[in-house]
Amino acid sequence: MTHNSQPLPVDPQDNGFPPVRFQTHFQGRMEMFAPGQEVEDYLQAHQGWFRRCAQPMQADPLGDHGYVLTIGKFGALGFDVEPKIAVMLEPPQDGNYLMHTVPLPDGPDLGYEVDFLSNMTLHQVNGDRLTEKSLKQFAQAEIPWPETITQVEWDLKMDVAVQFPGYIYKLPMKLIQSTGDRLLTEIIRQVSPRLTYKVQQDFHQEKGLPLPPKSGRYFQRVKPAGEDQFEPEMETEVES
Repeated sequence: MTHNSQPLPVDPQDNGFPPVRFQTHFQGRMEMFAPGQEVEDYLQAHQGWFRRCAQPMQADPLGDHGYVLTIGKFGALGFDVEPKIAVMLEPPQDGNYLMHTVPLPDGPDLGYEVDFLSNMTLHQVNGDRLTEKSLKQFAQAEIPWPETITQVEWDLKMDVAVQFPGYIYKLPMKLIQSTGDRLLTEIIRQVSPRLTYKVQQDFHQEKGLPLPPKSGRYFQRVKPAGEDQFEPEMETEVES
């Protein structure tokens, strides 16, 4: 990916060692119990839900369509980092919602660069896909079940380059690479399902609709060539 990456500063104290690059790729889906136009209107008004749903991440506004995210502290091999990225939520085009990284304000030298790109698409499907449990929820709430619901699908790619302190480069590069790839994947596993669930929950609470069951959302890592294409489907529940 080459989507508005930040320039990576190289610390001269690291004797010119090159940054190490890590990558991960995920796909996911969530269902919204409402027609596509209602979901579109909600997603476009991200100023009303993004910061709330991003918690416990800190999300500071950046212009009209961007945010600076402080993701949390992570570490491995004796090296700790608190990832911070700036993301832009582009207005939808042809049903595609793009979110991507942009340079952090003032260009701070953090010792890493993040290239993040997420593409989300909306698909309307027949409401007869509702499970029996969901139909009962609508009946109990005395709300007519929708004739059409919306399936939100997304694809997320993340490419990170890190300039480590010099002592890290004394370790085998294979160990550095495998550890970094696992850590990056774990960060996505912690952040993405939680955000998905909170957006889904926030939308349905705002509309006074029952929340879709667990089967209405999943995410999975897309493995690199040479591995099995997909891992088993996974879903993370988050308490309100």
